[in-house]
Amino acid sequence: MSSAKIKKGDSVVVLSGKDKGRTGTVAQVMPKDGKVVVEGINIAARHRKPSQTNPQGGIDRFAAPMHISKVAVADPKTGKPTRVRFEEQDGKKVRVAVKSGETING
Repeated sequence: MSSAKIKKGDSVVVLSGKDKGRTGTVAQVMPKDGKVVVEGINIAARHRKPSQTNPQGGIDRFAAPMHISKVAVADPKTGKPTRVRFEEQDGKKVRVAVKSGETING
């Protein structure tokens, strides 16, 4: 089993795009597509026609997937973006923030 640098539930910082600098929690990771969905970030709007399932119609707003390279794990100490390194502690493979050396839970 290989470990991923970004996992569901991680706190991440957006590095580029319209939401640059904003922080959010990873809701979903799509490893095959190399994408992540971050709650409240990269909001897309879909105009829906009234249908039988949705007689009102209207605008659907949802968090769209974004490329994994656009986000970085937030440092547990400072909240700033950091790279992730893997270390072995007590025989377990853990993720460690490169900037502060703090362990990332999960």
